[in-house]
Amino acid sequence: MKLNIFVMNGFRAGGSPFGGAFPGFPPGVSPGAFVRQLLLKAVAVMLAVILPVLLFRARALADADLSIVAVLFLLRSALLRDWSWLRARWLQWGLGLWGLITLSSAFTGPFASFMQGLLTLRFFIFCAALAFWVLTGSRARKSLAFVCAFLAIWTIAECWEQYLTGTNIFGYPRWGDGALTGPFVHPKAGNALLMVLFPGAMPGILRRLSDNSWRRRLNGGLLLLLCVATMILIGQRMSAVLTFLGLLLTALLVKPMRLPVLGAVALGGVLLVALPVVSPPSYAKLVLKFTHQLAHFASSDYGQLFGRAGAMVEAHPFLGLGFDGFRLHCLDPSYLHDMPLLGIPYVAPPESGCNLHPHNYYLQVATAAGLPGLLLFVLMALSWLRIVVRPHLPVPGVERMARTSETVPPTPENAMLLVALCVQLWPLASTSALFSVPPAGWLFLTAGWALAAAGAGSRSGQQPDMEPPPVQDDWSAFSRPETVIRQDDLLR
Repeated sequence: MKLNIFVMNGFRAGGSPFGGAFPGFPPGVSPGAFVRQLLLKAVAVMLAVILPVLLFRARALADADLSIVAVLFLLRSALLRDWSWLRARWLQWGLGLWGLITLSSAFTGPFASFMQGLLTLRFFIFCAALAFWVLTGSRARKSLAFVCAFLAIWTIAECWEQYLTGTNIFGYPRWGDGALTGPFVHPKAGNALLMVLFPGAMPGILRRLSDNSWRRRLNGGLLLLLCVATMILIGQRMSAVLTFLGLLLTALLVKPMRLPVLGAVALGGVLLVALPVVSPPSYAKLVLKFTHQLAHFASSDYGQLFGRAGAMVEAHPFLGLGFDGFRLHCLDPSYLHDMPLLGIPYVAPPESGCNLHPHNYYLQVATAAGLPGLLLFVLMALSWLRIVVRPHLPVPGVERMARTSETVPPTPENAMLLVALCVQLWPLASTSALFSVPPAGWLFLTAGWALAAAGAGSRSGQQPDMEPPPVQDDWSAFSRPETVIRQDDLLR
């Protein structure tokens, strides 16, 4: 009804449903096209909100979900004749990377590799759709955050159920090496919790820790300690390390978080010391195996993977080996040698340096698209961070970085999304395959969400969707003098 009244009033005002309120709106867009793009957006928002659930439980459906969002965004752009989002610098770097991967795959083959390289385009378009269209409204972002918070709580609850009773709700015990699997069959709980912890659970914890009420502050502190304790008991090394990295970044970003984070880190240290008694399997994997791998990294499986990837990049520095090139060529005798530059000797058998991917985003990009592709990926990541960090810089810093004084205010949402993006882009990490789901789903979902929360869409020159005014974020309450956190605290 409101939409009909709006359109009719627009016609009365002068033949346009926009009635002069948006003079920059492209001429020639029919009311029917405008209504259709609103319907497309409603579907895209729904798909984006449920995507984390699919990334948890159904990777094929998750891939279909984000692909549909990308297609809907292209349809919306065609309906409104609005392709201004293509001017985004980060997207240009990303499309350049996509072009290099596709070109390399065409030269090195096989055809399936070329097709997979060609289809990686969906991830970049999906990210742009979130940043410039789907998540520009605060209600959509809050719904997405609610889903991630629910998944974080569910994962934590299932981990504790498995730890205390021996099985999770589905009857599965912890993994053979001692890792808690939470709501999963396989040991995926650590990475899954990491993906939803900072964008989903941490904004709520941040608000509680910043409240005047000591009860809410105590509640927030206990929730933070519970998250840290759960991540340690899960027993997955990289997830635990990246969680502590994210907490340290949070402490640097938000001054009042420093004492709670210090307490959480102290608790983590105490729990690590007590692990031989509290959870011997977690201690064996998280402490003993981790320290052994670090001490003998060059000869470990991870070191051999990195060395094999380095040998491939050394042999093909300009174009790489195409999509899936690491898996297809890792047993090639020409790559079975020492890598003195990396300090990694070749250790037989050759299978020790082989896997589906080199377990590092940056090495994977370098093997797929060479050093130029690696440069484009780094430039895209830095462009993301350059936009997402703007709300948390002093005004002079914003003006220097963006040549504009226009920025959105700092909020718990965009603060934690910045941390989540930094954690996922951390280069010294063992990761899953970059251009597969769920890893690509999490990375590009987080990036698009963070860009939208930082106001990238409002500064991109995008034409308006006639979205309702955004609901004011809860962070605005913290700017009152009587509260513990002020917006200035985020800028220090």
